[in-house]
Amino acid sequence: MLLLLAVATPLTAQDPPAKRLIEWGWDEPDTRFIRENVRKMEEMPFDGLVFHVGSSKDGQFTWEMWGARKFDIEEFQPAVDDLKATDFRRFTDRFLRVNVTPGNVDWFDDEGWAVVLNNFAVAAQVAREGGCRGFMFDVEQYNAGLFDYGKQKRRDEKSFEEYGTVVRQRGREWMSEVNRRFPDITVLLTFGYRIAQPPEGKSHADSHYGLLADFLDGMLEACSEQTRIVDAWEYSYTYKERQQFEEAYTTIREKSVEWTAAPDKYRRHVAAGFGLWMDCRWRQVGWSLDDFTKNHFTPDEFEAAVRSALTVSDEYVWIYTEQPRWWTSERLPAEYVSALRRARTGGK
Repeated sequence: MLLLLAVATPLTAQDPPAKRLIEWGWDEPDTRFIRENVRKMEEMPFDGLVFHVGSSKDGQFTWEMWGARKFDIEEFQPAVDDLKATDFRRFTDRFLRVNVTPGNVDWFDDEGWAVVLNNFAVAAQVAREGGCRGFMFDVEQYNAGLFDYGKQKRRDEKSFEEYGTVVRQRGREWMSEVNRRFPDITVLLTFGYRIAQPPEGKSHADSHYGLLADFLDGMLEACSEQTRIVDAWEYSYTYKERQQFEEAYTTIREKSVEWTAAPDKYRRHVAAGFGLWMDCRWRQVGWSLDDFTKNHFTPDEFEAAVRSALTVSDEYVWIYTEQPRWWTSERLPAEYVSALRRARTGGK
């Protein structure tokens, strides 16, 4: 799932940043694995990665942070120590994964929301102290329908507009708390405003992610001048043609301005990036290690797609995988590694 860049002043007003490739997938490592294997990992053609942290007590931080479990910063001191002890040379852009799971806290529940705020403040402190760029903010609703008005506990007594108002306030509170710990954070979003748009002829109340737009509005309204937000545009997982990336870029940088209640801050803080799923549709077409024509992307097609993504994006492109393992080389044909290396140099 993931990528993008945003800046505190209009992107057109300054030199474009270097393009960066980020790795994220089912081989998502923890900090101990990174510390113990960083030299081998940095042989791969990436500029950074997405990782998770484990608690020294119990629970899965990534999957429980938007719930009732309250985490403390002390639980993650070993993870921070790992990051500080790791001799990073190539991986300059590291992102801590944060989720909206389990997502079962009602937006009107002040006590429950205080726990969520605490957990994201902890995550921000871990990321900052660990020398990271920021978050990979996965807003996919894996469990509860957090942004789906039709799934809200109090939908029979609260209108969509009432929910939208409180969700926007929660977005402001979330961003303020994160910025309090990490003032110049970069937040990569798996999905931005596009996913919140309703089907034709319907309203936002009918969209499964309709309330996400309100949350993002709140984030933008409260974010510090140093905060960067990247619409990582998971929709591009399957893209092969440059025109697809260009059309998506227009949606992110122009059309989305019409969808936000904070257009000025959107223009200043949000940029476009793309995600590509290398073994896309492996459940349907398989992931062949020898006959690459059976895969969604052949190595040549993958190289061309990555090059297009890098050329069109503002900064970040992330590569998602499920079957191949970049860090241990399992089910990872050398031809795809070479394709990514060529695309990386050609996409600068």
